Amino acid sequence: MKKIKISLLGKVAIAIVLGIVFGLFLPAGIARFFVTFNALFSSFLSFAIPLIILGLVAPAIGELGKGAGKLLVITALIAYGSTLFSGFFTFFSVDAALPQLITVNTQLSAVGESENMMLAPYFEIAMPPLMDIMTALLLAFVIGLGLSVIKGVAFQKVCVDFRDIITKTIETAIIPLLPLHIFGIFLNITVSGQVVSIVSMFVKVIVVIFVLHIVLLLIQFFIAGLVAKKNPFILLKNMLPAYTTALGTQSSAATIPVTLKQALKNGVSEAIASFVIPLCATIHLAGSTMKIVACAMAILFMVGEPVVPGDFAGFIFMLGVVMVAAPGVPGGAIMAALGLLESMLGFSETNLALMIALYIAMDSFGTACNVTGDGAIAVVVDKIAHKNEKPAITEVIPEGNK
Repeated sequence: MKKIKISLLGKVAIAIVLGIVFGLFLPAGIARFFVTFNALFSSFLSFAIPLIILGLVAPAIGELGKGAGKLLVITALIAYGSTLFSGFFTFFSVDAALPQLITVNTQLSAVGESENMMLAPYFEIAMPPLMDIMTALLLAFVIGLGLSVIKGVAFQKVCVDFRDIITKTIETAIIPLLPLHIFGIFLNITVSGQVVSIVSMFVKVIVVIFVLHIVLLLIQFFIAGLVAKKNPFILLKNMLPAYTTALGTQSSAATIPVTLKQALKNGVSEAIASFVIPLCATIHLAGSTMKIVACAMAILFMVGEPVVPGDFAGFIFMLGVVMVAAPGVPGGAIMAALGLLESMLGFSETNLALMIALYIAMDSFGTACNVTGDGAIAVVVDKIAHKNEKPAITEVIPEGNK
């Protein structure tokens, strides 16, 4: 009998539903076991976040900088600019739309805090991180930039091995336990009577982000069409197979063959497409940035916390860099962004858990937006690369002179 494989999104959806259902009747003594697990998992996550940042960001920057040619720099700048545009476009759009749609619930900020929540863990174990988040970020930038300029490869290999350890930790320990953690969060939220407002917020945010990511794709391909003097709607239509493939795979890397094929259909040269598409699968995460910014703002609106433009501006600039380190696993982008949410926006453990659940609920749409936008960047880079090329002149030799 063939074993049925459930995606991470499916597991999270099941966890949310079961957390709500069990929260209605589960005895407090049993529910506290899950609350205890949540406390331990949150402590471990706090310990792991600086290591995740250091392990993923440093080698990513180092590898991006090694042998960086003009075309790589151009592509990286365009991808970063696209990510920044996505972040600020989302901020202003969500700031205008969501406050009218979301009901403020200041009691929610107390859910999950040990002194206020209805269910307390049986015990807690302190797991202090080795360094704070900003220290990890600064250290990752210093090491990454250093690796990009030195000639040696020994330390680069150490960093790559450390990245493999962190990636394996995410894949085998953190991601598999996330559904249980989310189950415990929604169990506790249901007991506290806040689940209705949260589910309502989830639905509204998902609808708003879906609309915004369609608008973002139209903007990206309008710009690409303007630069390349091509019909933007035809360019976007040709990329739809990559979009639909990404919806199923939830992975930019797994969609590369389809994205590459469709970029060639848009008239991108094979050499440029073979370079830009795999690179952008790593460094261009406009859709993921959109989801993180929108979800973060929605949670802050709901708990009654102020959304400060200056804080979000810095957050978006940093997020564009940290996204480069997102590992190739479902939900990897949000794992890489947890440190920024905690350090720059002051997210609590409960808000981080809600952020993870809300992000994963839309993971397919973000990935699809990422890879489809890669096609627009490939069109622009191809135009820039061939801008100064002149038509080849064939010398015609008179028949009598051959």
